Order: sequence, then structure tokens, then C-alpha cells
Amino acid sequence: MTITNDIRYVGVNDHEVDLFEGQYVVPGGMAYNSYVILDEKIAVMDTVDKNFGSEWLGNIAAVLNGRKPDYLVVQHMEPDHSANIDVFLKAYPEATVVSSAKAFTMMKNFFGTDYADRRVVVGEGDTLSLGKHTLTFVTAPMVHWPEVIVTYDAYDKVLFSADGFGKFGALDIEEDWACEARRYYIGIVGKYGPQVQALLKKAATLDIQTICPLHGPVLNENLGYYINLYDIWSSYRVESEGVVIAYTSIYGNTKEAAELLAKILEEKGQKVALNDLARCDMAEAVEDAFRYGKIVLATTTYNGDIFPFMKEFIHHLTERNFQNRTIGLMENGTWAPVAAKIMKGMFEKSKNITFTENTVKILSALNDDSRSQIDALAEELCK
Repeated sequence: MTITNDIRYVGVNDHEVDLFEGQYVVPGGMAYNSYVILDEKIAVMDTVDKNFGSEWLGNIAAVLNGRKPDYLVVQHMEPDHSANIDVFLKAYPEATVVSSAKAFTMMKNFFGTDYADRRVVVGEGDTLSLGKHTLTFVTAPMVHWPEVIVTYDAYDKVLFSADGFGKFGALDIEEDWACEARRYYIGIVGKYGPQVQALLKKAATLDIQTICPLHGPVLNENLGYYINLYDIWSSYRVESEGVVIAYTSIYGNTKEAAELLAKILEEKGQKVALNDLARCDMAEAVEDAFRYGKIVLATTTYNGDIFPFMKEFIHHLTERNFQNRTIGLMENGTWAPVAAKIMKGMFEKSKNITFTENTVKILSALNDDSRSQIDALAEELCK
């Protein structure tokens, strides 16, 4: 793949992975992106997952056409991007590694060496000249690891964005960018909104025409669309109007209540995303919670607490700094319902959370009273 006259894509597609980072379902596989900048001197941008080292080296050799690389730029040390550093340096013993100081410490942990005799340490604003291409390095700590740098090529106006602007899915499949990019961002980077905001402010000072991420497609059209979504996600703003209903149900009664609420809301013209937390992709339910402005949590009292899938779901939200949302609660219990109180308490450290005035209490199964409470909750959510 040709990115510009001098920049080539040398990454790989992975259709063998089932769970990315051991937890995210990736039916479309993953792309591990790497790039080569061809100039008087040659820079290779990042490596790929350990299972694809031979394929990646073959891609590089094909692009180099007999030339040798001068630099390997390492922007991020997660193994899906750094696993082949040592392999590369053995294949090209005259090449130099360019990375941040913290990355070299991590290399010592991963490979037993920090390459002290063949490295260039870079930080904020440092540059590397390849000829007509000058690379400028921008630090991006905790987006989403502390060692991360991103790289700007002023000649071609390309931002190599590390894990920023990445998405799930290999490059040889067609799918909507926003859906899988949102799930990727919220799941993996979502906790670090302030750090992403800081990076976006730095990026705003650059003339960027192409974004080359470490996952997902190269972006070179309508960049404002992608940057705007990242701004929304990283500032925890509402992206779409609608109501998420996330529920757990043991014998079907809480499910019935959740489905009734969904039906009423849809009849009132509301967009509804309904998630059975015991059966859905948890990452997609979390994605929905961060996308929409209102969420209803419906669960049972269980062992004097709440049902495990609901507890896990709320933990996923709060550890990612869930905020600026309206939350409605529905609880079910046969003799001592406490689920609403416990769920509300789990958000006590969350910012700008508004709880609805109406809370639905179900005593075992729906009756006229609890149906009336659902009507009231739906009415409030539609205001």
C-alpha cells in the first residue's frame, strides 16, 4: 500500500486472533500497522505482533528493494507493536532504534537489553532528519501507556498516531469505522480522556493531511469527522441522543420490565439500545453507555448485593471515568430489594451524574404498581 510517494505500508492482517488483549471479541480480526519512510535515510515505523514477524520482514524487504533501513522508530511498547524489535535489529544490525526514554526501559524488561550502543532517545519537540523528511516527535504519555510518542512528518503532513485513531478489524474487511473505533477507544483508551485531550491540543497546531494509526485504516479524507469523534469521546460528551437499557435477569421478570420500558420509549420516539449483560458483548454495552446520554440499569438483588454481570458492567463504566450522564434505576427483589441503593452507591465518585427522580421497584414480578412506575420513568427520560 502506498501512503504517499515516499511512505509505504508494511503492516499485517491477523485473522487468527479471537480475543484482542485477552478480552475484546474481534470477529473482523486485527491489523498491526507498520510503515516505511523512504528518503536519503530510511525509517521503519514500529513493528508488529510476534506471530507475524516473518511476514512483516518480508513486507519491509519488498519495499526496500535491496536498501537497508537506518532507523526503527518505536512509538509504543505494547507487544502487538513492539514484539519484533529484537528480530528487526538482528536482521538489520546497522540500524538504530529511536524511542522515548521510558520505552528503552521497557525494552530492557522485554528483551533483556536497552540497546544502549545503538539508540537515539527522543522527547517532546525533538527531530530526526531523513533528508527531505524531518520527523518531529510529540510525547503522548498515558495515551494509553506512559512511554508513548507520536510522530509528525512535516514534508508529507502525516501524523503517525500510535494507538490513537485505531480500530478493531483487519484491513481486508469492509465495516463501519466509527462503530469499531468507538468500541476500541472506549475499551482501551477510555480511562485517559484528559491525556487524549492534551494530545488533541498539540495535534491542532499541526497541518495534518493523513493519519497513520497502529490499528485500522489510514485516514486521509474528512479528518475533521474523526478528530471530532475523538474530541467527543475523550471529553466524555454525549455523542448521540438515546437511552441505553442494560439489564440482568434470573427468571425473566426483570427482562420483561426492561423490554416493557424499551417498548414504551420507542413508542415515544426514543432511540433505545437494549443490552442483556449476561449474553451481549460487554464491550459493546460499555460502548453504548458512553455513546448515549441516558442509561437505565435494571437488575436483581443477589446475595445481599447485585447480580454479578451488572456489578462487572458498572465497574467497566466507573474505571473509564463514566460521567456527564443521566442514570435511571430499576431493581427487583422478592423480600429485601437493595439493588438500586447499591448501584447508586457505585457511582458516588463519578462526575456530573444525574439520577432520575423515578426509580422502579419490582417485587418478584411486574404488577400494576411497577408498570405505573415504568411509565413514569419513561416519561421522565423523554423530557
